[in-house]
Amino acid sequence: MLRVSGLAMGLGFTGDGLRRAAAKKLRLPEKAVGEVRLVKKSVDARKKGQVHFVCTAEVQVENEGRVLARCRDNGVQKAVPYCYEMPACAPLAQRPVVVGLGPAGLFAALLLAQCGQRPVVLERGLPVEERGRLVEKFWAAGVLDGESNVQFGEGGAGAFSDGKLTTGTGDGRIRKVLEELHRAGAPEEILVDAKPHIGTDRLPGVVRNIRREILRLGGDVRFGARVTGFDLRGGALAGLRYEQGGESHRVACSQCILAVGHSARDMFELLHRLGAPMEPKAFSLGVRIEHRAQWIDRAQYGDFAGHPALGAADYKLAVHLPDGRGVYTFCMCPGGTVVGAASEEGGVVTNGMSAWARDGANSNSALLVGVTPADFPGEGPLAGVALQRQVEQAAFSAGGGGYRAPAQLVGDFLRGVKSAGFGLVEPTYRPGVAFGELDGCLPGYVAGALRAALPILGRKLPGFDHPDAVLTAPETRSSSPVRVLRDEGLQSPGVLGLYPCGEGAGYAGGIVSAAVDGLRCAEAVLRG
Repeated sequence: MLRVSGLAMGLGFTGDGLRRAAAKKLRLPEKAVGEVRLVKKSVDARKKGQVHFVCTAEVQVENEGRVLARCRDNGVQKAVPYCYEMPACAPLAQRPVVVGLGPAGLFAALLLAQCGQRPVVLERGLPVEERGRLVEKFWAAGVLDGESNVQFGEGGAGAFSDGKLTTGTGDGRIRKVLEELHRAGAPEEILVDAKPHIGTDRLPGVVRNIRREILRLGGDVRFGARVTGFDLRGGALAGLRYEQGGESHRVACSQCILAVGHSARDMFELLHRLGAPMEPKAFSLGVRIEHRAQWIDRAQYGDFAGHPALGAADYKLAVHLPDGRGVYTFCMCPGGTVVGAASEEGGVVTNGMSAWARDGANSNSALLVGVTPADFPGEGPLAGVALQRQVEQAAFSAGGGGYRAPAQLVGDFLRGVKSAGFGLVEPTYRPGVAFGELDGCLPGYVAGALRAALPILGRKLPGFDHPDAVLTAPETRSSSPVRVLRDEGLQSPGVLGLYPCGEGAGYAGGIVSAAVDGLRCAEAVLRG
């Protein structure tokens, strides 16, 4: 097979059209082309009057070498089938333990199970089905469960998001992640789309199927199991203590992948007391910005907005301000909603999510300002956590309680006045919003950077700074404010056998990069 890239295709292209385009690029008659398989598809909207797809296909032809020599085109290469090489290993002396069942823990446990190691998984939250009911109760009535919520539970924080599978990393394990997700029920489009996503409505079923595969292969998944301590022997891990159902338990363990997510603040405190080396890490603070989806569609696609082949449009924006602050959009949710994502009493946190169809009236994204340890209120590895709490608690007060979030129209925010009513954009945040001045809960340098950036971003994407767009605060959990250090073998230098992993440990930022880090840590465990 040959891999043919750079094929410009109309929005309504068919398989026959793809065959013709591939044959033309290969300089062959169409009848000389055998099987044609679409392997990548992206949208090119740089010229609003000529929006089209750019495709890559794998094509079967005879005399591949001769065709390659005649083409002399960098867009035609020999296709190399992907194959993840499963690690070879003997049975470990003890069953490995995985703490956390978000993307990192899920894929670490899956690989360990596939290699016959029968991992024990400890997840403080509940199975994704039960967790979903608790999350819905929180969104509807503001009743928070501190152990099973948008941040904690099977699937991790990513289970209540857009299910975006994009990542800036070039790790070859990405394909393994996508194929496993597809095998577990994710749409086939994730293997083809340049910006794949699963959707909040479909992701829980995919997560549940991976858990069932772990169990089928001999794994043991224990829900409602919150780790409370680590037993060491000579600087090496000997066991874990955890609480489940009001009772204390212990599991013997010499190798543990710690994949607790970016919101497990009690775990960060436990590791700090244990003496595991940690450091404060730069992260970002900001708001959710919400527009009418049709505005974004029109800005990105022009007259092609609304075409069924395109769906809701996305964007990715950034600006570097003169004072050195970076402001950028993150976790953009086309046709989605803004939701409450608190995990602690008395604090408001926002996040965004989209269903597979992305057919909501609004689109939203995080609008974030980079913060560094120099901005933190104090020193030490947990100073960033203190800043997050400070902002979240201030937002809780500003929202008037009940986990309502303070909201302000962009036009009012830029003028520095409290909003009195909504305009063309109805906010979607649940449990609900209250009008407030966001300066009351955001650090001054964050609010100032947002004010400076909004008009600039509005020039990059017309309508982004529309005065009726809604800002809902705060977005504080885009990444971990802590890095749990690890050595070249991916173990904690202070606790032999402990493998800090994923977003919570500071080594990932999103579903796919966290899953990839889970695979890397599992491979390290298997190497011993």
